[in-house]
Amino acid sequence: MKLTVIVGQMFGLNPVLGVSEKDSSLLRFSICSWRTTYSILSILGQGTFVFFCILKLFKDTDVSLMSNTSIVFYATNCLTTILFLRIATRWPRLCQQISRIEAANPNPDSTLIRKCNAACIIILSLAVLEHVLSDLSALSGVLDCPSPDGSPIYEAFITHSFPWIYSYVAYNDVLGLLTQIVDIQCTFNWNFSDIFVICISLYLTSRLDQVYKRIAAVRGKYVPPTFWRAMREDYCRATTLVRKIDDVIGGIIFISFANNLFFICLQLLHTLADGVKQKPSCHFDSPDERPLQGYENAVYFVYSFIFLVARSLAVSLIAAQVHTASKRPAHALYRVSSAAYCVEVQRFLDQIHTDTVALSGIQFFNVKRGLVLTIAGTIVTYELVLMQFTGVTPTSAPPT
Repeated sequence: MKLTVIVGQMFGLNPVLGVSEKDSSLLRFSICSWRTTYSILSILGQGTFVFFCILKLFKDTDVSLMSNTSIVFYATNCLTTILFLRIATRWPRLCQQISRIEAANPNPDSTLIRKCNAACIIILSLAVLEHVLSDLSALSGVLDCPSPDGSPIYEAFITHSFPWIYSYVAYNDVLGLLTQIVDIQCTFNWNFSDIFVICISLYLTSRLDQVYKRIAAVRGKYVPPTFWRAMREDYCRATTLVRKIDDVIGGIIFISFANNLFFICLQLLHTLADGVKQKPSCHFDSPDERPLQGYENAVYFVYSFIFLVARSLAVSLIAAQVHTASKRPAHALYRVSSAAYCVEVQRFLDQIHTDTVALSGIQFFNVKRGLVLTIAGTIVTYELVLMQFTGVTPTSAPPT
């Protein structure tokens, strides 16, 4: 996960020292390091965004869900940065425990690094495209409808994108740049939580599959009870590792799933309310010079919704593989011949069936395959409730 952790540190997440070293004993957390300072400054910047969003909430007379989603977005991403700072204090010790397990029982999966790097690169590339479409949508509105006071394009773009800040603070270029940096950090944090959970899940699944492959390799052969005892102890070490990692990253898993659930409901509501349609131009008597002829906002919302659903499915299914891999050795143990069957095999089966091994959201829920259907049902239920509260009907009025 070296690439994933280094990329996260570029945006103030998991500020540990020594991530490029191969020796886990060189990993450490220092409150006086520049990485930690950068992380704390990021928290302060994101907290400032949350403060201004709350001020806007009290100032608005017409409060709606659509106009105040920025509170949820910036608050959850500020909390994500805080949780990663907490993880950084425990990350060196966790990696050293993993290193000891790897030294005693190395993981032969040579594709694991490529899988983690591919997940990081693909998701971040798609996230960059989403952010570009978001900025393009806002920029097209500024170009089509210039500010009445004749403000420069960049100033109009910033004040239009962050009205809850610049209704209280006078604009200047330095503040505008800092505002955009904090916004990019929050957008990155939103995607990085899912990447982090995916990479952790890939590693844990690989560790549990290693036990299953060693059992499957002796299928049909007679092996002594000492072999089954060794397999059960390896399985115990793998499941203990799952619980230790879950204890460290449980908050990130909870934030990741809660964020995805909220924004899927929100974007689906927006699509049902507004549909996919062209935004009218401010200049009816001149040619439309916008890049996508007024469809910038529609393209952004459609792409963002598809990307969000795909990313949420990827996180749910890959994280659920940890639980699936923990049950897989039972299928091989049921095929043990009567001559090789012993007390150790029975103990192994009892442990697999009575113990729940899965990642969880701070013990509120376990990530299993059935969770995907539960989330889908929850989305439908909440969407119907939101449509009733907001008065949205998924029908379009006849053209006039």
